[in-house]
Amino acid sequence: MARRTIRSLLFLLAIVATFLCDKTEAAPTTSSISDLSAMVKKVRKDNDFTRDVLYFFFDIYIHLFYIILTFFFLFALQRYLSQYGYLPSVNPANGGIISEESLSQAISEFQSLAGINITGSMNDETAYYMSLSRCGVKDKVGPSYDGRSKRYALQGSRWRVKKLSYRISKYPAALSRTEVDKEIAKAFNVWSQYTDLSFTVKSSGSVHIDIRFEIGEHGDGDPFDGRGGTLAHAYFPVYGGDAHFDDAEQWTINSYRGTNLFQVAAHEFGHSLGLSHSDVKAALMAPFYRGYEPNFNLHSDDIDGIQALYGRRTTTGWGQGPTNIHPTSVPPTGEEDPELCMDPKIDTIFNSAEGHIYVFKGEHYWRLTADGIASGYPKRISNSWKGLPGNIDAAFTFKNGKTYFFKGSKYWRYIGKHMDGQYPKEISEGFTGIPDNIDAATVWTGNGKIYFYKGTKFWRFDQVQKPPVKSTYPKPIKNWEGLPDNLDGAVIYQGYTYFFKDKGYYRFNDRTFSSNREINKSRYFSGGRRRASVPKGDSLLVVRMQVGEQRDVR
Repeated sequence: MARRTIRSLLFLLAIVATFLCDKTEAAPTTSSISDLSAMVKKVRKDNDFTRDVLYFFFDIYIHLFYIILTFFFLFALQRYLSQYGYLPSVNPANGGIISEESLSQAISEFQSLAGINITGSMNDETAYYMSLSRCGVKDKVGPSYDGRSKRYALQGSRWRVKKLSYRISKYPAALSRTEVDKEIAKAFNVWSQYTDLSFTVKSSGSVHIDIRFEIGEHGDGDPFDGRGGTLAHAYFPVYGGDAHFDDAEQWTINSYRGTNLFQVAAHEFGHSLGLSHSDVKAALMAPFYRGYEPNFNLHSDDIDGIQALYGRRTTTGWGQGPTNIHPTSVPPTGEEDPELCMDPKIDTIFNSAEGHIYVFKGEHYWRLTADGIASGYPKRISNSWKGLPGNIDAAFTFKNGKTYFFKGSKYWRYIGKHMDGQYPKEISEGFTGIPDNIDAATVWTGNGKIYFYKGTKFWRFDQVQKPPVKSTYPKPIKNWEGLPDNLDGAVIYQGYTYFFKDKGYYRFNDRTFSSNREINKSRYFSGGRRRASVPKGDSLLVVRMQVGEQRDVR
C-alpha cells in the first residue's frame, strides 16, 4: 500500500509539472523567419524542462523503490539469521538495528556451516542455501556454542537411559498410520544400529519422545510456515525430546516427489537424542534437506556424534558401521608395491569426503579398510588425481567436501578426484600466514579450524577470521600434550586424531586434549592379515591394529 501511494504521488507530481510547462508563453503568430526560429527554440527549451522534471521525479521514484526493497531484503535476511541462531532476536529497544560488522560475521558463520565460500556478504550461492527447505532447529545452539564443526558435544544434554519410548500422538493427513509407523521405526533404527539405544512404541502412558504432525501455530511458540521452508523441528533431551513435523508438507515414502518422511524423521530424532547440526555437507545432521536418497547410509560424522553421547554398540562386534567400509582379505594385486609394509614411514594420510582413508607415499597411494589395505593397491597418484604430483607434504579434506594437497610452496584443491579449477596456487595466497613445506595438516573436530604443523611449530587457520592466522601463532607443538615434532601426517577417526611420525602413530583424544603413547605401526601396514587381541571397544583407524593396552600421556 505504501509503495502504491508513493507511486501515485510521483505520477501526480509529474502531471502537474507537465501542466505547468504547458502554461508557458504562447508561440508567436508572425510568419517571419526570425519569429519562427525563436518559437522553435522556445518549444525545445520547454520540452527540455519537461523532460528534466520527469527524469528528476523518476530518479526519486527509483531511489525510493530501491530503499524500500533494500529494507525488506535486510529485514528478511536478519529474520532468517535470527531464526537459526546467528543473530540475536530483534530488540524493540534498539529498533532491531544490527551493525554491519555483526551482519557480516553472521553471514560468514552461515557460509561456514553451509560449506560454501566464506565472503561475509550475500551472493547467489548464499541466497540459494538460505532458500533450501531445512530443519527448524537453530544451527547455533545456546550460549555454549563456540563454532565447533561437530556441535553434538556442545549442546550438553542426553538421555540417562538407553531404553527409550515414543508415541505418534497425531498422524499426518496424507499417509496411512501403518506407513507412518513403519517409517518412524526405521528412522529410530538409524541410531540404534550404532549404539545400545533401543526404542519402543507405546500407545498409552508417558513416553520419552512424543511425535506430532501439525500445521501452523501448534502451541510451542515455533509455528510452521506451510509447504517448503521449515520441514520439522525437535527438542533436545533437556527440553523433552519431542519432534514435530509440518503437515503442510507433501510427506512421501520411497519417492523423489515431495519430502521423504524417513530421512527427515531420522534427522529430527538425532536432535531428540542430543545432536545439533553438523557442517559436514553429506552428514544426516546437516541442516538442509538434500532430497530423497534411495541408498541412504548414516555418515561417519553422524556415527561419531551419536557414539560420543551414548558410546558404541556392544551387542555386536566389529563390522557394525558405515556401509562404505568393505573389509577384505584378498592380497593386493595392483602395480608394483613400493614396500610400504617394509618401511611404514609415509608422506601423508587423510580422510576423503566419501569416508575413505588414503595413505600417500612417493608416487603411490593406498586405501585403508577394516582389515588393512584394500585390494588392488597400491596405485599411482597421478592416475587417480590428474595433475597432482607425488611426494605430497600434507593433505586434508575440509567440511565443504573439498580436499587440499600441499607440496613445497604450492597447493591443489580437488572435489573427489577431480581438480577444482586452475591449480596449483601459492600457499601464501590461498592460506595467508601459513609457511611453505609443511609437515602435516588437519581439521580439528574440537573447533572446526585447520591446523598446520611444521618442525616444532603449529599454526591455526580460520578463514572466517581477519586475518585468518592470529598474531599469537606459530605456537610450539608441545602445547599438544604428548605429540612429537616433525610429524608425517594426521587423520581423524571416531572422535580421535591420529598423528603419524616415522614408524609410529599417536592417538590424540579431541575431547580430553591428550595423546596416547607412541605405537609401532609397521605390522598395521602389512595388510592386516594377522589378527591379534585388541582392547574392547578400541578399533583404531578403520583397521584392526596389532597393539596392546594404551595409556594416556598426561
